Amino acid sequence: MNSSEDSAISYVEEDGNEVIELPPQEDDAKMSPEDKFLYGLNDVPDWSTSFLVGFQHYLAMIGGTIATPLIVCPFLCMSEDDIGRGYLVSTIIFVSGIITLLQTTFGIRLPIIQGGNFAYVVPAITIASTSFPSCSTLNLANMTHVEKTEQWQLRIRELQGAITVSALAQVLVGFTGLVGALLSWITPLSIVPTVTLLGLSLYEQGAKQAAGYWPISCLTIALLVIFSQYMKDIEVPIPVYRLKKGFEISSIKIFTFYPLLIAVAISWTTCGVLTMNDVIPKNSTARTDNAGTLISDTPWFRIPYPGQWGTPTVSVAGVVGVMAGVIASIIESIGDYYACARIVKVPPPPTHAINRGVGIEGIGCVLAGLWGTSSGTASYTGNIVLLGISKVASRRVVQASGFMMLICGVFGKFGAFFATLPQPVLGGIIIYFFGIIAALGLSTLQFVDLRSYRNLFVLGFPIFMGLSLPNWLEKNPNAIQTGSTILDQSLTVLMKTTMFVGGFLGCILDNTVPGTAKERGLVAWEEYLKGGEEALLENNSVEDCYNLPWGMDLIRRHKWFKWVPFSPTYEGITFNKRRFCSSSCRKDQ
Repeated sequence: MNSSEDSAISYVEEDGNEVIELPPQEDDAKMSPEDKFLYGLNDVPDWSTSFLVGFQHYLAMIGGTIATPLIVCPFLCMSEDDIGRGYLVSTIIFVSGIITLLQTTFGIRLPIIQGGNFAYVVPAITIASTSFPSCSTLNLANMTHVEKTEQWQLRIRELQGAITVSALAQVLVGFTGLVGALLSWITPLSIVPTVTLLGLSLYEQGAKQAAGYWPISCLTIALLVIFSQYMKDIEVPIPVYRLKKGFEISSIKIFTFYPLLIAVAISWTTCGVLTMNDVIPKNSTARTDNAGTLISDTPWFRIPYPGQWGTPTVSVAGVVGVMAGVIASIIESIGDYYACARIVKVPPPPTHAINRGVGIEGIGCVLAGLWGTSSGTASYTGNIVLLGISKVASRRVVQASGFMMLICGVFGKFGAFFATLPQPVLGGIIIYFFGIIAALGLSTLQFVDLRSYRNLFVLGFPIFMGLSLPNWLEKNPNAIQTGSTILDQSLTVLMKTTMFVGGFLGCILDNTVPGTAKERGLVAWEEYLKGGEEALLENNSVEDCYNLPWGMDLIRRHKWFKWVPFSPTYEGITFNKRRFCSSSCRKDQ
């Protein structure tokens, strides 16, 4: 799933196993004061409140967002003291602000933060490793600064072209309404291998970065576990200023909000102290002096702009490879839309809102490609959790957070500071969070009948092939020989992308191997997505939640808008209809 500090909505112990479940919906009249939101979706808090709560959302997304370019940087042949690392961090923060504002204003219109998406990391690494010589074979030490810069910019321009062109497909799928038709093929047993393999795909890279200095990596992992699991309910008193009451002490569960930030701050500080006392070996990537003059060489202000690394290059292999990330992003974002609606207690998003949401996220990924962030963007599940904790669901709060991203994105030294994060700390983050992502993929099995041998096959075979085939191709890079260089590269990139192999096989098998809708989990999955729609409609209006902010009179006046898939008056295919079995399915028994 998307990177976040706590991707689960809630944890429920069931027969000794941990599963993920959304909280049940209740009528406002039946809710206790603790359950009611201080500000609803359409409420407009004052700007001071908006920026205060919005800052919390910003802190919750920043850790995962900056991690995406930092993971990719080594595969771009970018040295630790290259100021380009800071530029990449600033760029992805800046673009995330743009797409957050677009999504909350014109897209799904739910209070959902947008940020760097881990689903694009694996395809990006695959493209950088497959389409260019390995960084280990280049004599970077003897290159001039200009030559080094050209090496990493060659690779990122390839990523830019791949992300931009593949994202256009997401724009098309969203704004034409094809998303509903495509998702009729996306079942729980096709989601599980896709998301699970996304989590498992970076196990080697996590260990490689952590091996730079295992004591620091283990400290990072231990702190993340302690804060997020054992200390998540501990309330810490902090001074808070209120307009009418002045300063007062308020208790906040800071380990629920910011386990990643606190853990990174402690580990990073420890690296600094150990570096100053020469405890860490000179050749270790945990030393804080490896970045050299990166921060001092970076300008205070720098506005990211499209094409800042040069004109993007496009290859068929790159576009095909990134499409796997696009598909995974669409699936997880739609799940986030439903989760967010349930958390903030509004009706499930209608078809037109989902179409706009997917389309706007596609536009966001196009912008990410043009600006050159090394990754696409998507919804952040962790910030959805924060909505339930803060009891503030106003979209203005998230828009305030988007403005903060824009401001921080132009502060060059801000990005440079985060770019100096020691690799062993980043390795610990990868190990912790990608483990959670893998588990989140497996959590979808709660809807499926695992007593069925048919389901065990559809589950196990794609996961095994998704691990074994890319691993074999990694060791045999020239195994695919069709006679066409373009086709060879395209197939190699696809077959080396674990989540594509697993997701593709899972989708094909689950939609062709005979099985009942109940057995496949379609009945329970549909009920899960709908999640109390009738009860919510008693207290909320779909129009109030998902209509566009301007131009509704014009849209209602012209009847032809009902045929436009992203129009609030759209009367086309309903997204929330029962998914039917394929022609080979048996009838429900």
